[in-house]
Amino acid sequence: ENMENTMEIEIALKTAIEYEIRVREAYVEAFDETTDPIGKRVFGLLADEEDKHVKFLEYQLDHWGKSGKLALDRLETALPKTEEIEKEVAKLETTLTSENRNEEISMLEKAQKVELETTSYYKKLVSELPDEGKALFKRFVEIEEGHLALAQAELDSLTGSGFWFDMREFDVGNRY
Repeated sequence: ENMENTMEIEIALKTAIEYEIRVREAYVEAFDETTDPIGKRVFGLLADEEDKHVKFLEYQLDHWGKSGKLALDRLETALPKTEEIEKEVAKLETTLTSENRNEEISMLEKAQKVELETTSYYKKLVSELPDEGKALFKRFVEIEEGHLALAQAELDSLTGSGFWFDMREFDVGNRY
């Protein structure tokens, strides 16, 4: 039984690393492509964040290989609090009004797609793994959902959809 757990967690970690690398690449590419300074800041922040995830998961994999345990004590320090990510999101209520935003929009949509795939993989792990694995990937689900919110917020401000976190913004301009 224990052998099976060991394999399960090891495979979960290795796969998670692959997912995180894909997400990081999506943000790095977006960072390189976008000309907007705010967009650059957002993509840079997210790429950096994903890079930390990759290193954190690699550390966990190494620790697991040596001790057969996850270093869950490292979880809080290595991964940002959901509130911190939300604070970043709040700062982003920006007015991006440049003429050509299509490229950035498509980069964001691409990044979102990868984030969604990653998040659903983590949710699957939370439901299937033994307890210590559950605890690890639960935090990742929260964090990636924070990223999705961040990307969505950026997307909304770019498309001018006037939706902020799925809530209609109050628009004083139009009184029909």
